[in-house]
Amino acid sequence: MHLFSKINPLYLLILMLGASCSKSIEHTKGLNQEIEKKVEALLEKMTLEEKAGQMTQVGIPAICIQEGYWEAADTIILDTAKLRKALTEDHVGSFLGKNFYPPSRKEYHDFIKQIQDFASNETRLGIPIVYATDAVHGAHYTEKSIIFPHQIAMSASWNPELVSKMAEITAYELRASNTPWNFAPVIDVSWQAQWGRIYETFGEDPYLTTVMGNAFVKTSGNDMSHPEKTAITLKHLIGYGSPLYGKDRKNNLMPERFLRQYYLPPFEEAIKQGAKSVMISSGMINSIPCHVNKFLITDLLKEELGYNGMTVSDWGDMQFLNEFHKTAPNHKEAVKQMVNAGLDMCMVPYDASFAHHVIDLVNEGEISMTRIDDAVRRILRFKHELGLFERPNTHYEDYPDFGSEKFAQESYKAASEAITLLKNDGVLPLSKDKKILVTGVAANSLNYLNGPWTRSWSGQDTSYNDNEKNTLLEALIAEVGSDNIKYLEGTSYEEDINTKAVVKAAKKSDCIVVCLGEQPRTERPSDIKELYLPEAQRNLVKALEKTGKPIVLVLLEGRSRIISDIVPLADGILMAYYPGHEGGDAIADILYGDVNPSGKLPISYQKHAAAPMPYLHTVTDRADNFGGYTDYDPQWPFGFGLSYTDFAYDTLKISDSLFSESDTLKVTVQISNIGNRTGKEVVQLYLRDDFASLDPDYERLVRFKKVELEPGTSKEIEFLLSQKDLAFVSATNEWITEEGSFTLSTGNRSDLLKTVSFEYQTTSK
Repeated sequence: MHLFSKINPLYLLILMLGASCSKSIEHTKGLNQEIEKKVEALLEKMTLEEKAGQMTQVGIPAICIQEGYWEAADTIILDTAKLRKALTEDHVGSFLGKNFYPPSRKEYHDFIKQIQDFASNETRLGIPIVYATDAVHGAHYTEKSIIFPHQIAMSASWNPELVSKMAEITAYELRASNTPWNFAPVIDVSWQAQWGRIYETFGEDPYLTTVMGNAFVKTSGNDMSHPEKTAITLKHLIGYGSPLYGKDRKNNLMPERFLRQYYLPPFEEAIKQGAKSVMISSGMINSIPCHVNKFLITDLLKEELGYNGMTVSDWGDMQFLNEFHKTAPNHKEAVKQMVNAGLDMCMVPYDASFAHHVIDLVNEGEISMTRIDDAVRRILRFKHELGLFERPNTHYEDYPDFGSEKFAQESYKAASEAITLLKNDGVLPLSKDKKILVTGVAANSLNYLNGPWTRSWSGQDTSYNDNEKNTLLEALIAEVGSDNIKYLEGTSYEEDINTKAVVKAAKKSDCIVVCLGEQPRTERPSDIKELYLPEAQRNLVKALEKTGKPIVLVLLEGRSRIISDIVPLADGILMAYYPGHEGGDAIADILYGDVNPSGKLPISYQKHAAAPMPYLHTVTDRADNFGGYTDYDPQWPFGFGLSYTDFAYDTLKISDSLFSESDTLKVTVQISNIGNRTGKEVVQLYLRDDFASLDPDYERLVRFKKVELEPGTSKEIEFLLSQKDLAFVSATNEWITEEGSFTLSTGNRSDLLKTVSFEYQTTSK
């Protein structure tokens, strides 16, 4: 079945009748048979009402003593009457979230244990609830947890080991908070610069996203019953990161070929690594809301990919179908559409109305019991695989490394390898005896370092900041002392504050460090209409340039905010992304040369607001009408990043110039450090199909490896390619590999490029 197939009603009837004769549509290969027996035994005992409750996820404020769901409170106190109703009458199977403030790990333990104890002792079957939260860059909703760089920065490190370490520590600190289920990682591929949640992704490339996603899943998601591991959730199936008009939860026009080639691979590979939870996108594909799209959830995910985990909606998607997408005249019809499409659990999140609608719809024959049993079977399996029946709670005292300096150092390493040097006209590294003027909205702010989803939802609230951590200003003072550092604010996010005073102070300084920033926001508030960084911030740089003093820009932002008018005015530019709690120290160490920058862009940094374009595009997309190759014109290309040393790409060699279906092609790249400092370089290998039945990608990343070299040394890097690496999705939506010539390239993503070509043939020589 294809994405655009019109389904015959008779086919649907046959499908439903056929399903009633089988246990489940799911694939059972590799399942734990002991768990399966327990699941089936429990399923047989359950009433329809209990099954519907298991499919329901409710936000924690709905069972608290506070009157309104969004009423601010500084303590989570459960209302026992509300809790009793939720568990014994509505049979709710899952809860999520927190209140406005970040609870301590002890508080998480206490209120989740209260729910679990009630579920075990006061309900008929004693089924444990499963508690979930968002932990997209550390356990950021727990007080005093480690805050890591956001995913876009983790990807900029091009070091999957750092992603694995982040996932490992996040899982540990979530379990210290008695929370076994994490709504992360985000493995959306994003090609839309106006969309606000790019910082949550691993960037614009499917292969880089796949590698980083796998690193997260393998570390955090395997053996999720282990008391230091959690379940993870792949977000958001699918195309969520590239809405047509750049607005959150909106429409994406996507041919099935694009879906399969560019957006699906990260999900497919993460599922192979053992991911057991997938969150369905709140957006739409070709005007069909993803959470009612049977092709996506049932045909593609569950049947074709053989996925036997569970699916969960995003926040309020039942309501959105009626109030937002307008595909359902009421919430009951929305529930019918979601469940019949294959959704297993609904994040309601204000009450248990979803469960009530499920009961009515089953009794009316609108949803089959087979579909309900399939959903509940997956949920019960998920809870068994988490070990909740044996260990419903974990205790904070069993996690002595929570918030430790050891963990903080891992966040520092990640930030240090992520920060990307984009321009250096000899101004960096800074001399420690120079007088530095520090200015800009992001210079003295933890919030601009941490970004959204930090203690609070938007990340703007300063009430819960960990003020023992250094802002960039504080880190610079710690590095060289207050005598050599002067600070003036300059601007707010969008308004001038004291630019004239900053210019006056600059005249007495040896160098100016201007910290420009993107205000932390998330979800719909983070969408923008203007890609340029706010004018007030850019005007500050323009005014300072007239002093003649060297200028270094530090960019604290979650995507490429256009700064093309001030790039020529700066002598040095660092892209710091949202680097997290240790980001101030990491930036300072790079500015002063204690750390040699090694980050590379995981996105194309745009130059023109009217022509945002990812690096992954066809040969024709890149060409102008005169046959040149100029249309991909970013400020800095995908994969770009400078160092304080110089690397030479000496050779690019292949094991054979002819390559067949059963062969493995060995590719070797020799690289040398020809500078005078030890440094790390990301060796990137790109492939182009020289001629194909479809307009081929101009280039696409197929391998990479980060290596460290001392001055005057060389290293040979080996990559292995198979026939699968040459494949693309055809016009009939099938992966194929065509005979013909291919070109491999490597280099520094700027002016140096090594290439080599080979021929592919379907049979051996």
